[in-house]
Amino acid sequence: MKADFYKWLMKTSRRAGNWVFVVFAWFVATGYFLFFPARVAVSVRFYRALFPEKPRCYALWCAWRQYHRFTSVFLDRFLLRSGEEIAQASEGFHYLVESVEQGKGAVVLMSHMGNWEYAANRMRHKGIKVLLYVGRKHKEQIERMQKESLARDGVRLVAADEGGGSPFDIVEGIRFLREGGVVSMTGDRLWSSDQRSVAVRFLGHEVLLPEGPHLFALISGAPIIVFFVFREGSRKYHTIMFPPWDVRAPLRSERQEAIRASAQRYAGLLEEMVRRHPSEWYHFEPFLGKKPG
Repeated sequence: MKADFYKWLMKTSRRAGNWVFVVFAWFVATGYFLFFPARVAVSVRFYRALFPEKPRCYALWCAWRQYHRFTSVFLDRFLLRSGEEIAQASEGFHYLVESVEQGKGAVVLMSHMGNWEYAANRMRHKGIKVLLYVGRKHKEQIERMQKESLARDGVRLVAADEGGGSPFDIVEGIRFLREGGVVSMTGDRLWSSDQRSVAVRFLGHEVLLPEGPHLFALISGAPIIVFFVFREGSRKYHTIMFPPWDVRAPLRSERQEAIRASAQRYAGLLEEMVRRHPSEWYHFEPFLGKKPG
């Protein structure tokens, strides 16, 4: 969706009712599903790995649900901006509050599952200083509007280029952590092929995850906290935070293994969550690599 169309859709929905947004979003999702078979094939491959005992048609059905559930992210963003209430239940949020109160800060790992924008706002509304690293995607006007709205809500943004960000961006993040702030990064997506990555196992495949979040935790001494936000029905979300862990390496020669172990631990939690909420996997780029061995 282009920005102008999105603005028109929001304006029309405010006047005529939310059903206008729901109907148009359904047609947009269906169009993407029907006319972008290469992207649908990526989703089908993912769901075949997630449900190996199921036939191919089941994976195709899961991809259909994935595309249409993704529209709920835009709908709930529209409802939030319209001032409508969205209920939420939380689990484990005290881990983050305790880490911030102790002056440790935290590296919060978010994923392309559920609604990461709602997660960032949830932290901000708790009075937590948040520095959010995002990728700068050209020609995606809706995503740019989304980032601008977060900035207006007080969430500091660092938009890294496809090359992975400048050294100044890294220094800013480390300084923010050492001041007791929270740096939030996506743990499941690389911005470019030359970005530093670490190989882990996920759904029986090898996948490459960004090294950055785990390196930030290693250098700053801040713990890693994994954060998921899932939709549990109309206007209702459930936030889940897992217990924090530290990334430690007494010797320089042990750093890479410490980073790999941390990334693998995150991958295990991500696999657990995607099995529990398969329709909220909103990672539409190729993700699964080869099968080890």
